[in-house]
Amino acid sequence: MHNYSLSATLWQEGKQYVAKCPELGVASCGDTLEEALEALKEAVELYLENAAELGLLGDLTDTLSAQHRFAAPLEVSIK
Repeated sequence: MHNYSLSATLWQEGKQYVAKCPELGVASCGDTLEEALEALKEAVELYLENAAELGLLGDLTDTLSAQHRFAAPLEVSIK
């Protein structure tokens, strides 16, 4: 068994909460923050299990082994 530390970004859309793992581009949702995070965890586990079965886990090595991750707010303007 391999353990990985990834990040999750959560936000509310209407009455649902969305959770996304930016490193993998995997997202899920739930009625509460906790449900959204738990659903994301399950989705990420399935994603990684499938990647391993397809022999693609090695392609994610840099992403999964990153020691430092940074997050910052980003504001943009459009016309």
